[in-house]
Amino acid sequence: MPALARKLTATEWLICIVASIGFAFDIYAILVAPLIVGPALQEMAKLKPGTKEYNDWVSLLFYVPALAGGFFGLVGGYLTDLFGRRRVLTYSIFLYAGGAWMAGFASTPGELLFYRVLVFVGVCVEFVAAVAWLAELFPDPKQREAVLGYTQAFSSIGGLMITGSYYLAVHYANSLPEVAGGHEAWRYTVMSGVIPAFPLMIIRPFLPESPKWQEKKDKGTLRRPSFLEIFAPEYRKTTIVTALMFACSYGAAFGALQQLPRIVPGLPEVSSLARPLQQKVVSNVQFFQEIGGLIGRLIFAYLAMRFVSRRSLIRVFQLPGLVVIPFTFLWAATNDLEWLRWGAGAAGLVTVAQLSFWGNYLPLVYPLHLRGTGESFAANVGGRMIGTSFAAVSAQLSGMMPGATPPTKLAYASAAVGLFVYVCGFVLSFSLPEPDPRKMQE
Repeated sequence: MPALARKLTATEWLICIVASIGFAFDIYAILVAPLIVGPALQEMAKLKPGTKEYNDWVSLLFYVPALAGGFFGLVGGYLTDLFGRRRVLTYSIFLYAGGAWMAGFASTPGELLFYRVLVFVGVCVEFVAAVAWLAELFPDPKQREAVLGYTQAFSSIGGLMITGSYYLAVHYANSLPEVAGGHEAWRYTVMSGVIPAFPLMIIRPFLPESPKWQEKKDKGTLRRPSFLEIFAPEYRKTTIVTALMFACSYGAAFGALQQLPRIVPGLPEVSSLARPLQQKVVSNVQFFQEIGGLIGRLIFAYLAMRFVSRRSLIRVFQLPGLVVIPFTFLWAATNDLEWLRWGAGAAGLVTVAQLSFWGNYLPLVYPLHLRGTGESFAANVGGRMIGTSFAAVSAQLSGMMPGATPPTKLAYASAAVGLFVYVCGFVLSFSLPEPDPRKMQE
């Protein structure tokens, strides 16, 4: 990490640790879905991949939690501005940890869907609260960029952790205590999302509130947040463009990358393997993707302190994606496992780095009393509610695609969706407002 303006205090390090844990398990909780949805539906409802009922449930399990999370996350952003960053952050982590634990005991797809909704609500609120909190705790611009960039890199650590958890669950499920009368690997994997609640219970008493927010609250000068104000002439373009571009970033992640666990079993080298061996290969490809995502986040954190133009910064990752996504899903995903590993890594790099971009960008374009509300609209309405819907688009579009097998059809659908959102995001980047430094001081 480049030299910062000053050394962090013990309390600031503690804050960074909590935020990093939150970011890690945000992605951990989200990325568990593509790994467990297939095995869960096959176990609980005996559904066969490729059938309409199976695809319908996949669409529901991907999109309904994101839709609910987006709505309540929008409310959570408002509450973050109203009641403070720390309190909302803490409760959101407890909510998704509890939902993750209960999901392991689901006996029907409907029950699993309900608990996944709780998980997503917690995740959607946590991201907004954590980003606003960190941005206000570090007033020096370079230090703020570094802290936001490098703590968000732990999101990809969370991706590696879920890959590792799934791998361990597949290997050692029979050695673990029974859950819901069996030893299904997907149940242990989804339940592991409870982990972040434990360190938080220990650390929470030592965490301060955002000093800027608390100061205005104590003086009685904190303006009340308003959803309508983010659409006032001063903020309207920022609100609309960031929401649409956030949707494109999430659309690539959900409409393409998260489909890989259901695409990999269709490869020639994998299709003849027994199910447990297929799951191991899926875990391996997921590992490559998450390593790519981690590298992308680290590259972004380094570049964020060196690029003045935010438009130029995001295009560093958008332009390669216009080539990487079609190659990975049109050719590698249907022909060669080794090339798919590397393609998944490259696709993870260019896509996941853009998610870090929004965590650094959004706090700079809204004043303090609107920061959580503005961030939550882009992240939750744009990213979670619109962007994640592309997972359902890929699932439904796959039935209309050419191809001999359901995984091949899904690969082509993911290529179409991924390229579409990348093109849209690149075009929209020309309208992205550059941040006004005065907003951080308001």
